[in-house]
Amino acid sequence: MTSPTPKAGVLVWNQYTTWAEMKAAGQDVDRLGYDSLWTWDHLYPIIGDPNGPFLEGYSVLAAWTQLTTRPTIGLLVGANTFRNPGLVAKVVTTLDHLSGGRAVLGLGAAWFETEHTAFGIDFGTSVGDRIARLDEAVELIRAMLPGGPATARGHYYHAAGVRNDPPPVQARLPILIGGAGERKTLATVARHADSWNVSMVDHAQAAEKNAILDRWCAEVGRDPAEIERTVSLGPIAIREKDADAKALVAAFHARNPQMQREVVTGSVARMTDHVAGYLAAGYTHAIYHLVPPYDAETLERFANEVMPALR
Repeated sequence: MTSPTPKAGVLVWNQYTTWAEMKAAGQDVDRLGYDSLWTWDHLYPIIGDPNGPFLEGYSVLAAWTQLTTRPTIGLLVGANTFRNPGLVAKVVTTLDHLSGGRAVLGLGAAWFETEHTAFGIDFGTSVGDRIARLDEAVELIRAMLPGGPATARGHYYHAAGVRNDPPPVQARLPILIGGAGERKTLATVARHADSWNVSMVDHAQAAEKNAILDRWCAEVGRDPAEIERTVSLGPIAIREKDADAKALVAAFHARNPQMQREVVTGSVARMTDHVAGYLAAGYTHAIYHLVPPYDAETLERFANEVMPALR
């Protein structure tokens, strides 16, 4: 059995940027043949100083559907706490129609309490509470997506014969769940997800999380091959010279005040080895973060040099 062809995606940061820049970045991702295009679902900047500009994610996705033709489009990942799950099913279905069948529904339990407090959005009582909400929400959304009717009488969400008309263009619109919690989140992934995203893990940790998901699949009676494994690489900067990489990282920090997120830097060869480590750990879809000011050279070289070497 041959291994699946590795995929590449780009998450375009929607903090400390402008729509003109995001528009151009989305078009570049499309032109270069990337497999997926993503942005965040937040209301305040999450990297560095939260007191800055941020563009709302679903609105950006809707605009990108009209500017691109190739990549799948989604949030990495949607904050379950922000919206009623029935509404989410309608929104992502509409995105599927706008994009000609390219929408992916990304969902996570949510974590950034600052924005919830500021906007008056219920943050729940604990991480476990939010994950329980996510599990209920995904179950309802999965039942709704083909058209319904769907009914829910859970602890958090209720629905009475709710329809989703028209259904998505895709026969099975994929649900991606983000998170790596071993006792609850990965159980939800095993039960309901078509795709899974993990971030901020090294190669060894990624392999361990992958194995845990396989064990959950066995426990719930799911074929683990049904779930796509995606990994978020975080910000990267491809440069052959260290001085050039440092200058680019300095530009990222200048644009995103108090930025703490590590940027993986190096040559095409080093970046190829970095991604290959995740492929060896069982992941098939690598997604890197495009940080404002958006770096055209890394975008081009990842698509034209790194991924061909891996394929």
